[in-house]
Amino acid sequence: MNVLKKLDLLALGFMTFALFLGAGNIIFPPSAGLAAGESIGLAALGFLLTGVGLPLLTIVALARVGGGMALLTAPLGMRAGVLFAVTVYLAIGPLFATPRTAVVSFEMAAAPFTGNSERPLLIYTLAYFAAVLFLSLNPGQLVNRIGKFIAPMLLAALLVLGGAALLMPAGEIGLVAADYQSAPFVQGFLQGYLTMDTLGALVFGIVIATAIRDRGVTDGALITRYSVIAGLIAAIGLSLVYLALFYLGATSQGIAGEAQNGVQVLTAYVQYTFGTAGSLLLAVVITLACLTTAVGLLTACGEFFSSLLPVSYRVVVVVFGLFSLLVANQGLTQLISISVPVLVGLYPLAIVLVALNLLDNLWLSSPRVFVPVMTVTLIFGVADGFAAAGFSHLLPAVFSDLPLAEQSLGWLLPVLLAVLLAAAFDRTLGRPRAVAA
Repeated sequence: MNVLKKLDLLALGFMTFALFLGAGNIIFPPSAGLAAGESIGLAALGFLLTGVGLPLLTIVALARVGGGMALLTAPLGMRAGVLFAVTVYLAIGPLFATPRTAVVSFEMAAAPFTGNSERPLLIYTLAYFAAVLFLSLNPGQLVNRIGKFIAPMLLAALLVLGGAALLMPAGEIGLVAADYQSAPFVQGFLQGYLTMDTLGALVFGIVIATAIRDRGVTDGALITRYSVIAGLIAAIGLSLVYLALFYLGATSQGIAGEAQNGVQVLTAYVQYTFGTAGSLLLAVVITLACLTTAVGLLTACGEFFSSLLPVSYRVVVVVFGLFSLLVANQGLTQLISISVPVLVGLYPLAIVLVALNLLDNLWLSSPRVFVPVMTVTLIFGVADGFAAAGFSHLLPAVFSDLPLAEQSLGWLLPVLLAVLLAAAFDRTLGRPRAVAA
């Protein structure tokens, strides 16, 4: 029975860290820190709970069942489980998230030097997806290529940026914005929620498990243990990056007080601190962050669809990679306008699915709880998706009147009520778990 050496385990953790750290993870914390100002502590805590805690719990849930989403969705039945899995993989794969990594990295890393037109975008995305395909076609080498080489480069660049933010702040910690004055923790919580990393964790679980098996580890308990350790390493790394970027934003009000998003905050800071060299540093950070995330997403899609359909892993990766290239060249605005409502609708389903699996020891019959609770979540998740798409006027007023509906969290209280009712119903009907045993 093979076991991983400490260096290989550390590389696995670095690989997991790099898979999660996309452009959005670098953009959200500075803007949240800028708005939080003196309330940075509470806002950062809320952000860490949803931006780090939820993805880590998802990895733990996947590790417990063996690394695949199919086992998480088993209590829903085969058809519903496959439909949910296919929707998630397509949404964060070739339809939206994978091409968006290319376009966002182009907008932030290349466009300032090449201009933001169709030809530079095409040239950049051709080179970008060539690198993504090269890294994805042999998933057994992900730990070596990403964990041992690309991730350390990304960490080094982030250490320079984060270290500069801590040692050379642009100013003092600023004032608290209006949105953060009454509830900074809630605002940070919602910003972390918007990173959508829990959806990413759902598909990265199989990438992590496959990477461990490709190192010769076959024992299920060891695969679970190594997956959790990799998730913890990634969580520590993400937390440190987020805290540094929060501080960068909170101390940049003097140079980026009018910034509308994290891109403008970061750009203002690196120009202020490093000049042109700072723009190059930011370009390296964003490109590597997006590249590793795209590799993880494409690899996960290849693993999933090659097991679902009579096609090889390589065929899936090449077809999805080329399709992502075509979608990426439609531009960022179109991608965001379509993808955000879909992702907002899917995210509650992902959170509830993970939570129900982590609490599975409480259910006497998992289907009794999963089916009604996930049905309620689907209804309110779709409503949130419609609202995010600008069609809230088509929905009954009850959806917009729910607490936290404006933050796309209107599903929370109805789902909690559904869990309580389903759990009570489950207890009332008896103990099929004991009968099955």
